[in-house]
Amino acid sequence: MNVRSNPVHPQSFASLVLTVSLVLTIVAIVFSTGLAHATGNVARGQTLYKGCADCHSINENAVGPMHKGVVGRKAGSVPGYDYSADLKNSGIVWTEDNLDKWLAGPQAMVPETKMFFDVPDARDRADIIAFLKERAR
Repeated sequence: MNVRSNPVHPQSFASLVLTVSLVLTIVAIVFSTGLAHATGNVARGQTLYKGCADCHSINENAVGPMHKGVVGRKAGSVPGYDYSADLKNSGIVWTEDNLDKWLAGPQAMVPETKMFFDVPDARDRADIIAFLKERAR
């Protein structure tokens, strides 16, 4: 009987395990980030939105622009609000991902924006975005 063996080299096996682990970690991060948007808590977002009410409302411009229809809208496009030129010309569309980035640090996206308030907690941002998607249509 002719038996042939292919020994697995320890270095090759370790490299394979490391590669598979890395890929699985990246997949987990990508899916968990997407789920954060999908699972935002609307009721909690409504409570958190009260902190935004010093400058914003859903239906009227104030210190900041109104949020009615914000999800999917082009940044700097609400009639009657005086945006910074940089925000008007940014080309940003308010997707969930862009809203998340904006709330995390508006001046990182548009340095000359009028908005200086940020929301450092990812769960808080997801909940506020869920509220805006549901109640500010």
